[in-house]
Amino acid sequence: MALTAEEETIVKTVHEFVEKQVKPVVRELEHANTYPEELIETMKEIGVFGLAIPEPYGFGAVSMPCYVQVAEELARGWMSLAGAMGGHTVVSKLLLLFGTEEQKQKYLPRMATGELRATMALTEPGGGSDLQAMRTVARRDGDEYVINGSKTWISNARRSDLVALLCKTDPQAQPAHKGVSILLVEKVPGFDVSRDLPKLGYKGVESCELNFTDARVPVSSLLGDEEGRGFAQMMKGLEVGRLQVAARATGVARAAFEDALRYSQERESFGKPIWQHQSVGNMLADMGTKLFAARSLLLSAAEKFDSGQRCDMEAGMAKLFASETAMQIALDAVRVHGGYGYSTEYDVERYFRDAPLMIVGEGTNEIQRNVIAKQLVARGGLDI
Repeated sequence: MALTAEEETIVKTVHEFVEKQVKPVVRELEHANTYPEELIETMKEIGVFGLAIPEPYGFGAVSMPCYVQVAEELARGWMSLAGAMGGHTVVSKLLLLFGTEEQKQKYLPRMATGELRATMALTEPGGGSDLQAMRTVARRDGDEYVINGSKTWISNARRSDLVALLCKTDPQAQPAHKGVSILLVEKVPGFDVSRDLPKLGYKGVESCELNFTDARVPVSSLLGDEEGRGFAQMMKGLEVGRLQVAARATGVARAAFEDALRYSQERESFGKPIWQHQSVGNMLADMGTKLFAARSLLLSAAEKFDSGQRCDMEAGMAKLFASETAMQIALDAVRVHGGYGYSTEYDVERYFRDAPLMIVGEGTNEIQRNVIAKQLVARGGLDI
């Protein structure tokens, strides 16, 4: 699917933003673990936070192939910037697909401009990928829900004023997923962002622990108009999330490949550029091939999403392959750079630290394989 002229302009604008504003400062910001305030503000001005929000709530949504290319470009410059808009987009899609008109009017216009930042809260301490085993409970009390529980590894939690909280509104429901709902929670008394988690990579953007102690929100905070639909709603939202993570991984892989390819032509040993040594040349060939395959999977899954068809398998395939590819390409980029690949004066060490996040985030790759296998059986194989 070809992008429209307007979409191509958006991708080009983000590319130029990365080249001119991100790359000159990313190393210093990342090493200092500094929140990229000015870069985020520029992303708001470009319209990055409203890419998934159509009129009349926003300026007009772009296609999913355009969206993932924007995320890829941002991650090519600094993966954390793509992470800053990931959960925000998922919440945008959840509101568009399942929110009431009142909820859409209340949140989406401000989310489109970036004035209101949003994130989602799924993971719990000790819970990991087993979402149905969650312990965060929202008990109905008159016209309010009273929330108790905790979440962890929640990106952008301090700077987001809206959290799509996955919780149990009926802890006794069987099967368990029928008792799960999504609440749209603002910063209310009893809701505490307790600490920022220390991380190997993904610097500059916070990942936090959240605690809810008798936090009260109005009944109108329920996403949609019926309890017990939260698990299915979030699974649809995670199709977007996994495409976004696949785009992040593709961006990191692309950055590592581009740096390695350039360095291999500049660095000489034994009287010739190192890419001419067969071992290095073969490595570059494999890196380029895997990157092309990962990006093709990503764009194919993005097109499937826009067709309106179920694409959890395709999104899972893209996320699985792109993240594993990013990790391998980042490691190979370190190898191509030799000793300099281990130096913090070169960017490849950052790619190597950032790449693992996409393997374990948004559903581990082990979970992705489970999803893919089940869908392969249910669909009777691949439709190719």
